[in-house]
Amino acid sequence: MTVAAGDWERRQTLVVCTLPPKTLGLQLRDRAGRTSTIQIEASGYGSFIIEYLPKGATKSFEVISGDSKQTTGPPAVRVIRMGKKLKLLNADKTVLEYQTEPSDPPPGIDSIFKRGGYIHPVLTPSGRLVTDDYPSNHKHHHGIWFPWTKTEFEGRSPDFWNMGEGKGRVEFVSLDKTWAGPVMGGFEARHRFVDLTGEAPQAVLNERWEVRAYAVNAKEKPYWMFDLVSSQQCASSSPLTLLKFYYGGLGFRGHWDWNGTNNTFYLTSEGETDRVKGNTTRARWCHISGMVDGERAGIAILCHPENFRAPQPMRLHPSEPFFCYAPSQLDSFEIKPGDTYISRYRFIVHDGAPDRAELDRLWNDYAHPPEVKVEK
Repeated sequence: MTVAAGDWERRQTLVVCTLPPKTLGLQLRDRAGRTSTIQIEASGYGSFIIEYLPKGATKSFEVISGDSKQTTGPPAVRVIRMGKKLKLLNADKTVLEYQTEPSDPPPGIDSIFKRGGYIHPVLTPSGRLVTDDYPSNHKHHHGIWFPWTKTEFEGRSPDFWNMGEGKGRVEFVSLDKTWAGPVMGGFEARHRFVDLTGEAPQAVLNERWEVRAYAVNAKEKPYWMFDLVSSQQCASSSPLTLLKFYYGGLGFRGHWDWNGTNNTFYLTSEGETDRVKGNTTRARWCHISGMVDGERAGIAILCHPENFRAPQPMRLHPSEPFFCYAPSQLDSFEIKPGDTYISRYRFIVHDGAPDRAELDRLWNDYAHPPEVKVEK
């Protein structure tokens, strides 16, 4: 196996490759005899993290049978089911929790806002919380979630975002798969978008989420890294039209303490720090941060270049810690029967202020991963 860095320096970079059928092994060995861990899935995909590879360089490995000691300890990334929650951990520290069945709203919030199928909490490596759930000034916001807002379906106008209007909802359907491992762990789940504006509730979209958290080990500036892939398909023979609107799509709601015009800090890949000027602009990534327990903490959301209308336009709220990648800002579009609307995002969660150069590097890893050549 030969890995080529390409045009970028690689540090703690995820490498994914397709291996020959029935490949066995737990380790990679380079030409100097050093070994590292590879995780091989039943599908034939191999995943490993390369510590360092200079720009333009290549490195060769062979897959070998691993030391039995590797199998005695817990995997680096673990997944634990706890009632209505699914917890993903890296080295026994919580990265995030996924809400399966609907959670119970806090006292005083109407049950119409009850929802499942979202990510909250998200924590930094030091354990600081960066998301919020059922905030009182926007009760339908939930950590990391994915509803559409202004839509048309069979002549009606369901709204899957503003749940208080009772025009639509997104339901958790099932948790289909979980896995753990030395390189990554995650889950697959299904959701359903339901129109509530007709004579009876009607399924509009079926959605599948795949979430993967990775065992990155940046010692000097620790961070968590996880991916979300949303795949949406029509649930009937009718299309869903997403009308031109300034929000709708992947949403993020930040820590409650970040409310207020001066308490949330934004930084986009284009260098914009003014939340008003940054609103409706397009960017490869956006970083959102604020103070938590007296220290800075934040999260960067990376938009994959293969996403529809990438780099996608963004909604940066003027006074609340809310962010949304909203491709509908540019114009209306349809999700048609037989098509699959795929959205890919990567999340970098860390303590401290953002490092623009580092986020650019991480986006390049995501958008332009190392090339791998595999020989039998």
